[in-house]
Amino acid sequence: MQFDSIKARDDAAIMHTYARFPVALERGQNATCWDADGKEYIDLTAGIGVNALGFSDEGWQKAIAAQLGKLQHISNLYYTLPCIQAAEKLKELSGMEKVFFSNSGAESNEGAIKAARKYSLLKYGEGRSTIVSLENSFHGRTVTTLAATGQMVFHKDFFPFTEGFVFAKANDWSDTLEKLGQQGVCAILMELVQGEGGVLPLDQAYVSAVVDYCHKNDILVIIDEVQTGMARTGSFLAYQQFGFLPDLCTMAKGIGGGLPLGAVLFGEKTKEALVPGDHASTYGGNPIACAGAVEVLSRVSSEFLAEVAKKGEYITKKLLSFPHVAGVSGLGLMLGASLEGVTSRDVVVKGNELGVLTLTAKEKLRLLPPLTISYEEIDKGLARLEETLKAL
Repeated sequence: MQFDSIKARDDAAIMHTYARFPVALERGQNATCWDADGKEYIDLTAGIGVNALGFSDEGWQKAIAAQLGKLQHISNLYYTLPCIQAAEKLKELSGMEKVFFSNSGAESNEGAIKAARKYSLLKYGEGRSTIVSLENSFHGRTVTTLAATGQMVFHKDFFPFTEGFVFAKANDWSDTLEKLGQQGVCAILMELVQGEGGVLPLDQAYVSAVVDYCHKNDILVIIDEVQTGMARTGSFLAYQQFGFLPDLCTMAKGIGGGLPLGAVLFGEKTKEALVPGDHASTYGGNPIACAGAVEVLSRVSSEFLAEVAKKGEYITKKLLSFPHVAGVSGLGLMLGASLEGVTSRDVVVKGNELGVLTLTAKEKLRLLPPLTISYEEIDKGLARLEETLKAL
């Protein structure tokens, strides 16, 4: 088996910060992929929400290949057309004013945190820099974004963290109001669907109350759309389903279609917060990654978004009829299945054996399939998942 050789080489060379599953993938097409020994899998993970157009999308490949023959990198000291085109598409689809490109979701959240604190410093002076985050949130693995992450399991072994973060209970307006009312608060940072925390959407009434209070008190609203963005929830950005524009929004994952790309989107209040020298990213806005992003973003239409929502409803209905599935949460193609009598990790492991790739989110089974997954692939993947659940 080729897998044994690949695993041995990986063990000898790679720092194992990931508990890898015993699968070595080699190639794929849309939501179907094959391992090094030729076994077929249906991918319901999209590389943790990254492969928005699935594997080997023809248009995305052509966009990348065309840019490869022109300019692979030049740094942000110069202008490049793909960077501008990607930013223009993001502005058009989001309703925001300016864009800063980064490499990842964590880096995007770092940029938004810096921008929020700079905005408050310029307007109010020192002493107004605290950011309210939510319990059960996840915002990244850097020291600062870990400080903003409301799950203590990620904090152990890495103290001390960046100061200036407090945590409020998600969907608890009384507790959140208490935290927002503390002296020195400049912003709130929220995921509208907590992904790593269990695919848990925030309540509309709670979000509306938070946004209204923050707007009235000039507390910036930062929305982390790293996982929910790029049409994942059935709207281009999840906040568009909640009826407001944030002051800052962070993105990554799906916008690059498979290449590392993140973005900070700036609203009207914050569009002048950062000036040359305040923030930078050597690879941010890379021409190849941005060329891919232009192709990914060009696919977004009302029909495309409606199809994402329709597929999510289709999968949800099927899942609710499966053994061990007690409920399904989420929006669009960002779904979490609550399980009874089995663990989510056991389902993932057994599913790998039967040819379906899935994810966990705490105790839930998480599905983040490519947005372009076909109904044939959905049916095949769900049939294998049902077989998995029946076997446990």
